[in-house]
Amino acid sequence: MGRKEKFVYNIHTLSYEKVVVPIKTRIWQAFGFFSVVLVTSFVLLAILYANFPSPREQELLSEIGQMELKYNQLNDQLATMSKVLHNIQERDANVHRSVFGMDPIDEDVWNGGIGGHEAHPELSAFKYSRGAIRATVEKVDALSHQLALQSKSLDTLQYLANDQQKMLACIPSIKPVREDKLQKSIHILSGFGYRIHPVYKIKKFHEGVDFPARVGTAIQATGDGIVVEAGWHHGYGKCIRIKHGYGYETWYAHMNKMVVTRGDRVKKGQKIGEVGDTGLSTAPHLHYELHYKGKKINPINFCMDNLTPQEYQRMVNSANKANQSFD
Repeated sequence: MGRKEKFVYNIHTLSYEKVVVPIKTRIWQAFGFFSVVLVTSFVLLAILYANFPSPREQELLSEIGQMELKYNQLNDQLATMSKVLHNIQERDANVHRSVFGMDPIDEDVWNGGIGGHEAHPELSAFKYSRGAIRATVEKVDALSHQLALQSKSLDTLQYLANDQQKMLACIPSIKPVREDKLQKSIHILSGFGYRIHPVYKIKKFHEGVDFPARVGTAIQATGDGIVVEAGWHHGYGKCIRIKHGYGYETWYAHMNKMVVTRGDRVKKGQKIGEVGDTGLSTAPHLHYELHYKGKKINPINFCMDNLTPQEYQRMVNSANKANQSFD
């Protein structure tokens, strides 16, 4: 059956006439129809996608939700790490101040940023999440900066601790003759200061401490160091000098025997010779001197081994009494 034809009644001719639609009009009508259909389709599709996401979109939305959760957890972890690092920095500062008497990391340096131009220009590619990502990246940069500073500070502490340990080993701090090897009580010594000279019978400044002991009694180095003299020294007889570093030097005089030579490295407590009666001496003993930065100081203040504070004070008081020296 063909297309239906349309007729209209002409009142002038009193007859029905066939309606003829121009081709141009038909084209415009068809174009309008398809335009309405197309627009309607787009609107429907937009509503559909907005309210009914595809499986792929649902998967992506779920992943974004998980990423946001992880992102928040990461920020929390960074905050915790920052607090822990700050606590370590405070303890580090206390060690610097109380143990080594040094200034800790400057607060402005610690809290300062990495400086310079835009550190992460690649973040400009993120249109919507740029701000959040930049905030986290800046936290990471600040934490990395502080970790680097703290690592350097700990390296310094380790060096200082090692040097402190070395210094403690070098500083003369024990008696040159073991207490149980002395002929007299440790509390009866000829100490540092003006004493009656045993030969000249006049008051003369005694520049060390005399430790009376039998000939052959072992003499020990009072600190780590290097032997700089081992031989006959006028007035001192057979004598050994040890440089300990840090300004300290010790002398061991009137020895009967020396078991180290010049240039030898010695350790605290190591045997370096034996007690004798050589040089200007009136009885077997060890004359022990302590020099600090070229100045002779009282050795008794450094003979602190195996003594309680009370015993040490009694020894110091006894050594300070005016009596006759052995040399």
